This record gives sequence, structure tokens and C-alpha cells, in this order.
Amino acid sequence: MAVKRRALAAGIAGLFGSLTAGRVAAAETAATPPMRLDQLTLVNLSHVNDPATTNVFPGDPAFTLETIATIPNDGYYLQFVREGEHTGTHWGAPGHFNTGEPLADQMEPGDLFLPAVKIDVRDKCRNNPDYAVTIDDIKAWERCYGRIPNQSMVIIWTGWESKWGTPAFPNQDADGVLHQPGFAIPTVRWLIDTGRIGRRGGTGTDTFSPDVGTDETYTVSKLVYQRHRISLEILANLKALPATGAWILAGGPINRNGAGSTATIFGVIPPGVQAG
Repeated sequence: MAVKRRALAAGIAGLFGSLTAGRVAAAETAATPPMRLDQLTLVNLSHVNDPATTNVFPGDPAFTLETIATIPNDGYYLQFVREGEHTGTHWGAPGHFNTGEPLADQMEPGDLFLPAVKIDVRDKCRNNPDYAVTIDDIKAWERCYGRIPNQSMVIIWTGWESKWGTPAFPNQDADGVLHQPGFAIPTVRWLIDTGRIGRRGGTGTDTFSPDVGTDETYTVSKLVYQRHRISLEILANLKALPATGAWILAGGPINRNGAGSTATIFGVIPPGVQAG
């Protein structure tokens, strides 16, 4: 009986301790003010669209701006914009590459607001414009920063943004073939199969596409653009985006049956998260 009493007493003490800890935690939570939205840091991850500098994917329509109203003549200022939906920095909807998948007006707001990780592969791409990011590259990043959360936006920082506005950005050879880094096909399959980009996630890059430029089958794009996954392309200012801990918010006009949208894409950085 003494053993049973001691066990019962220990059990009651444990339960009391748990309840007390719960009350303390609840009190601490109640005493902690919610994070103010003005404590968030926003970074612009988009290039400025300028006909003088905007590189257009080969075969896409030219990008033009025409002033059609001025304040002296009309009382207001207005430009006429002609561009493809994927001119400059943009996001792509699943239906961009896959028949029957959602188009821009069928996406949900949450599809465009995602936790983001940035994987710095600039050293690998510096002397190899056809570099394909490997599973080992991702695992090496995870050894430093932890597992990529499910349904994330996985962004590769290739260094290509520094070439923007020059012929070095498309980097076409004499046959017109693009030479830009991207994701290896097995890497994207692995990101999908393990849930890291899940149903609602995606890939991002500072190049034209998540595909290696020489792959004209667009296999990586066809894999990424399924379900509610998106692709962020021609990103800028990636130095300001932390390796982990930030979110991305993709804006832009929502066109009926749109393949995506030209966009201002923001990195949303919570307090205490450092860029790098």
C-alpha cells in the first residue's frame, strides 16, 4: 500500500506541476503583446521594368511603355504598357505549363504568401552557367539551417541578377540556346516527394526559369507548376533576403485566365531575422 500511495502522490504532483506550468505559459502568452505589423521588414525582390534594360525571354513580345497622357495636356499622367504576363520579375501559375491546372484568377491568396528559404549557389554557378542545383546542395544547406519547412518557396540565388539588362543575362550561344543555371530534375522531384514544396509551395530564381537554360523540354517547370505551386522568376536584391525565416508575398494584376503576373514580389522579414 505504501508503494501505491507513493505512486499516487507522485502522479498527483506531476499533474499539478503540468497544470501549473500550463497556467504560467498561458499567463506569459497573455502578457506578451502581439507582434506589430510595423515591425516587419519588407524588401523588394523585383527589378524595375524599363524598356531600356528589361531582358525579354526569347520569343516573348517586346516590352514597351508609351506616354499617352501628360499633366500639361490632359491634367494627368498615364502610360500605355505592352508586355507579356511574364515580363521582368513575375510569378507563374500552375496552368502556365499544365493544362487543367489553376490559372492566376483561380489561385487563392495563400498560394502567393509562402515561407521562403534562400539557397546560395553563386559559387557553383560562377564558372558554370549550366549548373543544375542538386539534392546534395539542398541537404548541405539543411545541415546549416535545418529542414526546409513543408510547402515552402525554395529560392536559388545564382548571382544572375547582377547580369540584368545586358546580353549576359539570357547568355545565348551562337545557336540561340540559353545558358543559365537552374534546378536539376531529380532535385525538384525530391522537393515535391518529401513535401518541402508540397501542394502549395514553389521554386524561385534570379534567372528566367527554374529549368537549366539548355533544357528546352521545361521538365522542371512542368513538375513545379502543378497543384497550387508557383514559380518566382527573375528575382532581384536576393542579398537582402535571409537564408531562412522570411516569407514571400507575390503581388501583381490578376488577369482572367492569366498564366501568372508581372509582379512586385516582397520578402517579408520578421523581427530578429537577419539577412544573409
